[in-house]
Amino acid sequence: MPKLKPGTIIPTREEDEAITKAAMADPDSIPHTDEEWAHVKPAKGRGRPLGSGTKEQLTVRFDTEVIDKFRGTGIGWQKRMNDALKDWLRTHTPT
Repeated sequence: MPKLKPGTIIPTREEDEAITKAAMADPDSIPHTDEEWAHVKPAKGRGRPLGSGTKEQLTVRFDTEVIDKFRGTGIGWQKRMNDALKDWLRTHTPT
């Protein structure tokens, strides 16, 4: 038996049977058959999605002012920051 967290309540056999009976009587919670479970596939893979292969993860330091301005634009700020740097590279040469 796995180690239980403190405060875990384990139902008695009678309580478990009553819970199961109630669940089986609920038309919205009819359990899947073994055959149905055999065909179940996960909606998506585990973990983070794979990257595009065109980006490299690294640690870099920016001025707080720069980060605050981009973060202030909301979700997707890192992509916008990357796009701004790419745009700058179109007209400048890093030295």
